[in-house]
Amino acid sequence: MKTFITKYRNYICIIATVLIAAVMTAGIVHARGEALGVKMDRLQNKLAGEVFRFHVLANSNEEKDQELKLKVRDEVIAYMKSEIPDSSSVKETKQWAREHLDKIEEISGKVIEREGFDYPVQAKVCWCDFPDKSYGDIIFPAGRYEALRIEIGAAKGHNWWCVLYPDLCFTSAVNAVVTDDGKEELKSVLDEEEYEMVTEPSKFKIKWFFFG
Repeated sequence: MKTFITKYRNYICIIATVLIAAVMTAGIVHARGEALGVKMDRLQNKLAGEVFRFHVLANSNEEKDQELKLKVRDEVIAYMKSEIPDSSSVKETKQWAREHLDKIEEISGKVIEREGFDYPVQAKVCWCDFPDKSYGDIIFPAGRYEALRIEIGAAKGHNWWCVLYPDLCFTSAVNAVVTDDGKEELKSVLDEEEYEMVTEPSKFKIKWFFFG
């Protein structure tokens, strides 16, 4: 009988130990997850002040409207790449966009008319909510960013994003590779850990979670 009681007590102790370990592990996981979330929020806030994004909204999700969206995108990007000085800072790029909204609307309107549509178009610089988004091998966390926004017609269709500053705009998904110059611009405003968070997020999360 005593042997049975001893075994029972040992069994209870083992279960209790396992439960305590599980609770402690869950607590650590939760705490590390919250700490990582804080880091990502800080990164997003910092990026929001260092980048300028580009956002084009189609009239609808119909194929013809989606194709039109991409044609407007191509024309506007071509114009901006030829006109924005290479040495511009993020502040100067935003200011340039604000000063050329009428021209951007004019170019967009000509594309819309050329393609046989009569949609109105509006260009503006505003703060927009973006989901997690990858640009080549760089991933920006979800959050609010300032962007040049072009709204075509009802602006109810799927949209398209890129980053005007630093230059991470791709018109072809096949060649969506961030240039060395674009990466260097990001490196100049981010520290080593932050840069790893946007270029190798999975690797960073694993390393940080286990090694802090």
